[in-house]
Amino acid sequence: MAGYETHDQLPLPKIDGRVRLLFVVAPYYRDIADNLVAGARAVAEEAGAQVDVVEVPGALEIPPAIAMASRMADYDGFVALGCVIRGETTHYDTVCNDSSRGLTLLGLNGVCIGNGILTVENRAQAEVRADPKGQNKGGGAAAAALHLVALSRKWARRTHGIGFRPEGGEFRIAGDSEGSQTA
Repeated sequence: MAGYETHDQLPLPKIDGRVRLLFVVAPYYRDIADNLVAGARAVAEEAGAQVDVVEVPGALEIPPAIAMASRMADYDGFVALGCVIRGETTHYDTVCNDSSRGLTLLGLNGVCIGNGILTVENRAQAEVRADPKGQNKGGGAAAAALHLVALSRKWARRTHGIGFRPEGGEFRIAGDSEGSQTA
């Protein structure tokens, strides 16, 4: 087992206005999930975020639940919480890879997600990582979601979608050899 290292942690972001987070939890290992939620809730409360919690059967159901909520509900960010412990079959690899891939795809599409799904070799590793007084991976996932919410709000004020014009109002249309035009 690897030893403990120190890791740099960013301070929690300061976010103007109300922040709503949805924790999507797979309670397959109830005690581990409860510790992850406790750590995540403490960090969210420290940042002043409002939290709702929903449970789904397992880690594979977390990405679809977040996808639905991102389309159908009013949340700023999401925290995925659960635990996958290696067993005797390759099912572990499928659950780890597919749940992670699903969350990554959602994130790449602009959904603010903190991934707190533990993928471990044994229960002892899970207990240390989930413990709010230990590695507090639930708290880390909440902090990650909050950082992404802060970034999305910062960048939303600077939308550069279709019709973006640089400061100064001049731009060049592709293929235009006559020079620039004024907006």
